[in-house]
Amino acid sequence: MTWLSKCPKAWRGHVVRFGFNLHPAYRRTGGRVEYVSPDLTTIRVRLPFNRGTRNLVGSIFGGSLFAVTDGPHPTLLLMGLGREYVVWDKAASIQYKKPGRSTLYADCIVSAEEIAEIKDILTRQPEVDRTYRVELKDRSGVVHSVVERTVYIANKNHYKQKGNSGRTVTDS
Repeated sequence: MTWLSKCPKAWRGHVVRFGFNLHPAYRRTGGRVEYVSPDLTTIRVRLPFNRGTRNLVGSIFGGSLFAVTDGPHPTLLLMGLGREYVVWDKAASIQYKKPGRSTLYADCIVSAEEIAEIKDILTRQPEVDRTYRVELKDRSGVVHSVVERTVYIANKNHYKQKGNSGRTVTDS
């Protein structure tokens, strides 16, 4: 994310928001990133109820509910931790609470304190999993679905060694 550090701090949230909304894979979810905080700790996602997100029974398609939460936490972690760490989505699950028949919103947050805690943990162990709970709510605050995402975070050197440990080298 060195390119982002070249932007003025006041523009960084706008640049990240623009990048998310421009990316084809994210655009296809039907969702849009509505807000990125200037300190790059919060991403607010909006999932409109429209023809592109509606399913056969007239509510928001479950795949859109699930996919719209894919990306914000790893992105916030990457921006907060820096280049010496590897961040991957590892697992996810969704609970449907109530059919979505209006625009839904989700706030994805990774605080500066959490970034510091993760860095501290990674000084004592080479990798860690973190689980984030994302609630998709309507304007009134009613929860329509809950997505839990587990993110794998590792020291980059450990990750490279781990990747090479299973390979065998043969001489020709």
